[in-house]
Amino acid sequence: MMKSFLCKINLGILLLAVFCLYGFSDISLKNIETAIIKQDYKLAKEIASQLLSSELKADERDEILYYSGLCDLRLGQYAQARETFMKLTKKKIDGTLADKAYLGLFDGYYGDGHYKQAQRVAKRLLKVSPESEFLSLIYLKLARVNLKLTQWNQAREYLTKITVQFPDSLDAHVAKQLLNEKQYFAVQVGAFIDRKRAESLSVELQQKGEYAYIVETVDPKGRTFYRVRVGQLALLDEARKLKLKLSKEGYPTEIYP
Repeated sequence: MMKSFLCKINLGILLLAVFCLYGFSDISLKNIETAIIKQDYKLAKEIASQLLSSELKADERDEILYYSGLCDLRLGQYAQARETFMKLTKKKIDGTLADKAYLGLFDGYYGDGHYKQAQRVAKRLLKVSPESEFLSLIYLKLARVNLKLTQWNQAREYLTKITVQFPDSLDAHVAKQLLNEKQYFAVQVGAFIDRKRAESLSVELQQKGEYAYIVETVDPKGRTFYRVRVGQLALLDEARKLKLKLSKEGYPTEIYP
């Protein structure tokens, strides 16, 4: 019990010190947003917890709860994030926050590789909010999850919708790149602006017997990236095994698409 009490004191001292460092005078929703902008998700989560333990209006509590879930997503705590977003989707909230809660719930499932559940969430969001301001993003998430489920035709349909209905959006840029991708899985182990670094990593992997290659892409700002990928696999399970193998060898890994 004494240990718990001391932890609370230390947490309070830590928060006070950080508030002074960031120039915070009172704990508020704006402080959470500032911490998130600074990508200090642990601090943002602590501030949210402090606020949620106080008396708040219903709409304020819902918004803070959303940010708490968002912090869990950024920290890779997907199960905890899902629990938070699930609470919000079950409440009678409307508009932007409701849509964002569904998108957060999608990411919570997607991040843990629960693709069928993620797909159901995105489809549910389309049903309850067909005119959502995040429609292009919803289509992109549905496309990505369909790619993971090897439902290539459905994925292409959503990607095409984005390019036709939202041609000037950032999502359209991503959609066009995905439409140009071949229908297989790969494990990406690096993305570089310097081609020589990409070539060096590719050669290193090839010397280890891996089928490594470079894919050239351009981001919305016109910057060229050289992405090092390994494998051209038909099944997601095969890609997962390759990802695990390369991760154990110390490479940062991500299954693509």
